[in-house]
Amino acid sequence: MFKIKHVFILSFTVIALSIAGCKSRFEKIRLSNDVAKKYQEAIKLYNKKDYSKALILFEDLSQKYRGRTEAEDLNYYYAYTLYRLKDYTTARYQFKYFADTYPTSKNAEECRYMGAYCYYLDSPEYTLEQENTYKAIDALQLFINLYPKSERVAQASQYITDLRAKLELKAYTNARLYYDLGGYDISYYKSSVISLKNAEIDFPDIKYVEDMDLLIVKSQYAYAKNSYAFRQEDRYNEAIGYANEFIEAHPESKYIAEVKTLKTTSEAGIANAKQLMAQDAKLTAKYRALIEKDAKKDTTSNTIKTPNP
Repeated sequence: MFKIKHVFILSFTVIALSIAGCKSRFEKIRLSNDVAKKYQEAIKLYNKKDYSKALILFEDLSQKYRGRTEAEDLNYYYAYTLYRLKDYTTARYQFKYFADTYPTSKNAEECRYMGAYCYYLDSPEYTLEQENTYKAIDALQLFINLYPKSERVAQASQYITDLRAKLELKAYTNARLYYDLGGYDISYYKSSVISLKNAEIDFPDIKYVEDMDLLIVKSQYAYAKNSYAFRQEDRYNEAIGYANEFIEAHPESKYIAEVKTLKTTSEAGIANAKQLMAQDAKLTAKYRALIEKDAKKDTTSNTIKTPNP
């Protein structure tokens, strides 16, 4: 058994050494000092869509070609190789590097656009952190500013519209989340109102404006309804104010009946809060009167009468 195992290990070692001793054509070129031949092979691999191998050669050549005339074309292909491999983070850096390093190149406009486009592709789902979305908008706007007559401006503008729509949706859903959390802590209702108002300032043309205005009324109403009675009047008045704003801004809205009901209910809430406050004041006054009466009794009963001589 031991001999069989030993023979197997020996055979495996021989085969491994044989493989290691026979370098592939690609490995020979990769290890070669002939940069011209290496560059030609990298271009061939790129054209054959063997981007993984092409990248290995381009990365090696990028250091050796630094400062040389051929570096411009090499960096162009290097950036596109990363893009084809869907490494958008590194690709956008390389495209920007090309545009900054070779501003007069025939490919400068294209690379500036592609760098911005890679940011666009790297923009995450609306539920996640949107830092790259903002950077993509800035990069695309910069491209439009630098090349206002470019045929790519229309597409860049559309990408900006798409990205802003994502930010609008995130702003709306975040505010909606605050509203949903209000059942656990009423301060979230106020946070919902603030978040919605800020979103409408940041995105004045937001397509969710009608739904957001409704949610403002509902959030403020819920905030007032779940508050202590002595705070309700002011908070209901705010809800009524938001309801009036909604009715004025969206007179034909499908939500108009709901908003009017919230307004009426808020008015009733104010009347009820005032009644509760009056009752509370009455009870408080009655309680104080009883305390004062008891205090007088105690004073009278504890007074020591001095006998006449």
